[in-house]
Amino acid sequence: MWRRSTDGQAKPTHTGTVMSVVERPRLSHLQALESEAIHIMREVAAELERPVLLFSGGKDSIVLLRLAEKAFRPAPFPFPLMHVDTAHNFPEVIEFRDRRVAELKERLIVASVQDSIDAGRVVEETGPRASRNRLQTVTLLDAIAEHSFDAAFGGARRDEERARAKERVFSFRDDFGQWDPKNQRPELWNLYNGRVRKGEHVRVFPLSNWTELDVWEYIDSEQLEVPSIYFAHEREVFERDGMLYAWREGTELIDGESVFSETVRYRTVGDMSCTGGVRSGAVTLEEVVSEIAATRITERGETRADDRVSEAAMEDRKKAGYF
Repeated sequence: MWRRSTDGQAKPTHTGTVMSVVERPRLSHLQALESEAIHIMREVAAELERPVLLFSGGKDSIVLLRLAEKAFRPAPFPFPLMHVDTAHNFPEVIEFRDRRVAELKERLIVASVQDSIDAGRVVEETGPRASRNRLQTVTLLDAIAEHSFDAAFGGARRDEERARAKERVFSFRDDFGQWDPKNQRPELWNLYNGRVRKGEHVRVFPLSNWTELDVWEYIDSEQLEVPSIYFAHEREVFERDGMLYAWREGTELIDGESVFSETVRYRTVGDMSCTGGVRSGAVTLEEVVSEIAATRITERGETRADDRVSEAAMEDRKKAGYF
């Protein structure tokens, strides 16, 4: 019971009545991350004219697709999907990519590194350590310019690597596609500045505040399908610099290296030439979640050779326009 006091304040009476307090429902950790990411995607759709979602078929972009469904369905996505294809991708991932896009009935743009090589835009590396991974930057920037995209969703997360930890959710890129880590826009109170001039664009990372464990727990909770290489399977591999690389026809081995069978799974699905597998027996989502919860090495630190070139390898690539 409440009464009005002489000073105008509402005060409880002392009749012995017990008042119940109705608590506001609280979001779980994953629900809060999901809500933030959906908010970011809708902000981009509202602020920018020609966004695109980068979809590789990997776990992070699979989560982005699910978030886009929740943000915009039953309408079609207000943006196409795009994959920068090195032609050295895992076959299981490409099959999954094409099937998933067909199921969603969305438009997929494939930007080909091979086309960039054929056009003389990039020069292919040679030798046993050759990789097309670094060549993707030019292909990506050319595709953004060709289609006049002013925003590109990516699945990068701050926990992956120190350079990515520096990046804002809305990461501004100049008219050369370059990123300046010292010139970033403030993002107070989840307010995002999507203003760009012609030729400029922003990379947008709705999963910035997620961790690898968050991603896998979300995949598990939503029961999302992922490519089979994320689960333990037997594969022909060779060992180099402490990493297990998938063997494919045409791979040039270094003296002392040999091909053997091993049970592995992949934590990330980049170009085959620079992406290593880990020995694992995890064959279910629950087992993958448990394995990730116990690890203390980031996925890129354990399985990506392109990040081992130098201490600032990722930052240098991002400054030049990498994902």
